[in-house]
Amino acid sequence: MSLPPFLSSIDEQKDQMIHDVLSWSNINSGSLNLLGLERMAYTLRKAFEITGASGEVLPSDPMTVITDTGAEQQIKVGPILRIVKRPEANRQILLCGHMDTVFDTSSDFQTWEDLGGGKIRGPGVTDMKGGLRVILAALQAFEQSPHKDQLGWEVLINADEEIGSFGSRRHLVEAAGRANLGLVYEPSMPDGTLAGARKGSGNFTLVVTGKAAHAGREHHLGRNAITALSSMILDLNSLTGGRPDLTVNIGKIEGGGALNVVPDLAICRFNVRMKEPSDQDWLQDAMDSIVAKMNNKADYTAILHGSFSRPPKPMSPMITQLFDLVRMCGSDLGIEIKQQPTGGCCDGNNLAAAGLPNIDTLGVRGANIHSNQEFIITDSLTERAKLTALILHKLSSGNIPFPKKAPAS
Repeated sequence: MSLPPFLSSIDEQKDQMIHDVLSWSNINSGSLNLLGLERMAYTLRKAFEITGASGEVLPSDPMTVITDTGAEQQIKVGPILRIVKRPEANRQILLCGHMDTVFDTSSDFQTWEDLGGGKIRGPGVTDMKGGLRVILAALQAFEQSPHKDQLGWEVLINADEEIGSFGSRRHLVEAAGRANLGLVYEPSMPDGTLAGARKGSGNFTLVVTGKAAHAGREHHLGRNAITALSSMILDLNSLTGGRPDLTVNIGKIEGGGALNVVPDLAICRFNVRMKEPSDQDWLQDAMDSIVAKMNNKADYTAILHGSFSRPPKPMSPMITQLFDLVRMCGSDLGIEIKQQPTGGCCDGNNLAAAGLPNIDTLGVRGANIHSNQEFIITDSLTERAKLTALILHKLSSGNIPFPKKAPAS
């Protein structure tokens, strides 16, 4: 079939797209670098002005963390950028991304490097500053579509995706309620394969207190928090495989001090992944049982902090219907669109849980994300921007049915 002529304008942007991604990559926007995230938010707001949309920078909600003393503390996280065009239209699309990266100011990975062969290595170039530039180029092109007035769109870019989106979760849910379907710009696989079903995830912190005592003179009076926590860690680890594909990953252990003191505090931080929504209830009951067992022992206290931050995202009929549309658009562009399940999770999980069908790997192709070898395949900038622009064009034409929304879980 013939493609809409406005798609060719994306090819003309390629050099500028690469320039912008590299410029944005040079802005450190680690998840807890508030100054860098503020700078990134206003840089992006300025860049999106070319679409003629209304933009605003919003504060995130505070995030609760557990300190190394076992106490709860609220911390500030970076801002949210919201950009809106034609909110009065009957059909609404939500395009989501994040501006934060896993590379903080102490990382030795701060600048980009041209690897040749159409690959550029740099912090966040793939996850997901390249994806943000794809959104911008796609919207610029779509605004030339003769059907653009039939479709409203909203861009929501948060600053805490890499640390669980706790501060932006409320905004994600509210945005999901305003939209008919969602497009999320996490990177695809290097070969262009998209993520289908996703596991759910939760981050937890287990704080165990015992009773301090002199390790020599009164060892028998002490209650060792480290050994108590160790037995609980073994119980937690044994939950892996208790349901199909369920995993518990013990990530960090803290506790103790002087070697001649029985330690009265120990902390364990861990991540869980589950395939089915019902697995959450099973896992919560199991964890509660482990905690209750410790609390039944004299002079010990165990407290479990945390939550299931991202529910599982199964391949629902609505998401399958959306994948069919993406495949159709890919075919028109000569791109084969495949999908596969993944153990990773992202804001697409939260949007699906809020009832919004979405595809969440429409960003660039690249590899080695979350490492100092992260690179982007630069041809994918225009490739993925054309794919999104065509999706929006077909939806706005009225010839393609919108997937129906599901009730929030």
